[in-house]
Amino acid sequence: MPLREDGIRLKMSSQASNSTSRYLNPSDINIMPGYTIEVFAEGLNTPSSILFTSEGELLIADTGYISGNPNVARMVNDHFELIADNFNVPLTGINSRDGDIYVSDRGNITVIKKNGSRQNIITGLPSYGDYSNSRVAFSTDNKMYFGLGTATNSGVVGLDNLWITDHPLFHDRPGAYILLNGQNFKTKDALAPESDTPAYTGAFSPYGESNLPFEKRKGVRKASGSILRSNLDGSELELIAWGLRSPSYLEFDAQNRLFASNNGCDIRGSRPIANAPDEFQYIVPGSWYGWPDFVGGEAVTSNRFKPEGGPQPEFLLTNHPDLPPRPYAIFPPTSTIIGFAFNYDITFGPVGDAYIAEFGRIKPSTYGESLPQYLSVGYRISKINMVNGAVTTFAINKSGFPASITREGGLSRPADIAFGPDGAMYIVDMGTNPPDNPDSFLPNTGVIWRVRRT
Repeated sequence: MPLREDGIRLKMSSQASNSTSRYLNPSDINIMPGYTIEVFAEGLNTPSSILFTSEGELLIADTGYISGNPNVARMVNDHFELIADNFNVPLTGINSRDGDIYVSDRGNITVIKKNGSRQNIITGLPSYGDYSNSRVAFSTDNKMYFGLGTATNSGVVGLDNLWITDHPLFHDRPGAYILLNGQNFKTKDALAPESDTPAYTGAFSPYGESNLPFEKRKGVRKASGSILRSNLDGSELELIAWGLRSPSYLEFDAQNRLFASNNGCDIRGSRPIANAPDEFQYIVPGSWYGWPDFVGGEAVTSNRFKPEGGPQPEFLLTNHPDLPPRPYAIFPPTSTIIGFAFNYDITFGPVGDAYIAEFGRIKPSTYGESLPQYLSVGYRISKINMVNGAVTTFAINKSGFPASITREGGLSRPADIAFGPDGAMYIVDMGTNPPDNPDSFLPNTGVIWRVRRT
């Protein structure tokens, strides 16, 4: 339910046919002194992205995880009105320029024109794997940028990739010419489960296809883990940077510098990597950011990245395109940083600082950590000092754990942030999960929170 300026709470309609209640209590959230947080809207289904247009309109996007029908809606007076639906799951983000709305869903970028017409300007993006294409961002020279996620956790298709039966030939592709070391990873054959013959899979190869030492791979434009750029109509698509595992959100600051939130590797699959941080990266055209052989600017061959009870990761590539740059800011492993926004209102806080949503752990670990260990990371809003890269917690539940687990009334799954024309911060909370399933969501539990300076 949105809260109007007079404090009246207004019920929002939901697409879900079955109702689920979520207890909400802003007093369960610790927020930085000098600020208050309140419920602005509730009863939503897996909202992924929030946007204020240049005209001050509030737009919200839904992933489609519950309904199967991703959509974009506009707030009109006391309710949301549908703008467009029938996108691919998931719808990962929206942005707007000159009155047009740009929608990113799996494999596509679509423009909804001011007159309501709709055009797919980029299609066929290789987003069949673990990570999809991101929300678009616009530069001052009228170019459109977006991220393209990787197919796998760390470069090798394995049993953790549930898409292999639907896309058995899909795999990661590099953004530049590479030579492979020739490691092959043994698993039970997922494509022939009755067979006793194991499958051997190499890096940057389809499942079950092994590598020889010094095999070549040619760079492609639509590379895995890359940043792509095009004209506003989707033409002249070009590769800008690669070596990012999951560049989930892009934004330009006031100096026209491009930043991306990038999620680190997990302890899962054929090539598990431990302690891989999430990265807030400054994107420099032409750079390689290290994936799959570096995380947080460090080589995966360091002992700190060895999973407990698992093998030490080795380099997949014999040649590395560059020495990858260090991240602008670092977040703990499994924080899953996503949407962020820069503040330019001096009455709200330091001008230029970034506020970022930490979604929290997504997939369970292969090698097993204790529940409190990974639940105490993420599930908060953090602030990045853009002068020195220091990260501080801005808002977090008093328990330190997500509302999905504690059933308290605070934050559950923060996914995006925007600053409104009223000077307030708006936080998208995608909703609560069943306690035993972090990959599904309960209907009608999505929330928009509003933060104001006191």
